[in-house]
Amino acid sequence: MLILGALALLMGLLIWTQQRSLIYFPFGQVPDPSAMGLKDATSVTFPTADGLTLNGWFIAHTPAPRFTFLVFNGNAGNRAMRAALATALAGQGMAVLLFDYRGFGGNPGSPTEDGLTEDARAARRYVLGRADVDPRRLVYFGESLGSAVAADLAVEHPPAALILRSPFTSLTDVGRVHYTYLPVAWLLRDRFDTLSRIARIRVPLLVIAGDRDRVVPLDQSRRLYDAANEPKSLLIVPDADHNDPVLLAGRDMLAAILRLLAKT
Repeated sequence: MLILGALALLMGLLIWTQQRSLIYFPFGQVPDPSAMGLKDATSVTFPTADGLTLNGWFIAHTPAPRFTFLVFNGNAGNRAMRAALATALAGQGMAVLLFDYRGFGGNPGSPTEDGLTEDARAARRYVLGRADVDPRRLVYFGESLGSAVAADLAVEHPPAALILRSPFTSLTDVGRVHYTYLPVAWLLRDRFDTLSRIARIRVPLLVIAGDRDRVVPLDQSRRLYDAANEPKSLLIVPDADHNDPVLLAGRDMLAAILRLLAKT
């Protein structure tokens, strides 16, 4: 009995100390933006309040962009994997900032919930410091984990519009789906509780989800949408899994974004 107890304690300690390696999957090497089809992208850097320097690409639009999009990535890869989204938005007259969180894309630091919140604030400060960005026409686009980051920033600094792609109610709820044998609510350090924040957001909202998402169950995206304030709209993309191209820069998704902005 003592041996089993010791093994359980050891397992719990291991999960507690190593859990962020099960949440964040950063890719370090970032190709040149031109290799990703972003010929007009400019490499930029900006500081965080806690002393880090983050890297990103800014895709400007002249004359003045219709809106400027601040893109918050999911939990894997780096900004290069969002190039198709930036290309699609730029083609509709938008400016776009793609950037990497701490620990991603060769950036210093290690990702945590508090750290990603600081990174989001830093990205916003950067775009609003540009002379070619209208602060009244700033849109947050959050993908998967980035939907929680975007929603958190929207509570603190409301944008012109908020777009959440494959959002979840909380990381705890997602963890319960994928790790049914673990006491996730006790062990999880980074919780990203978007459901507790969504009712405090009062800007035009678009929720996008795939009906075959195996990472974030559709019912979580629906629950978040149901808890949100008007004006809001919901796009459910048929036969779409979490990482399918139609949820990155698909035609239906882009059309829904343009409909949202036409009313903003």
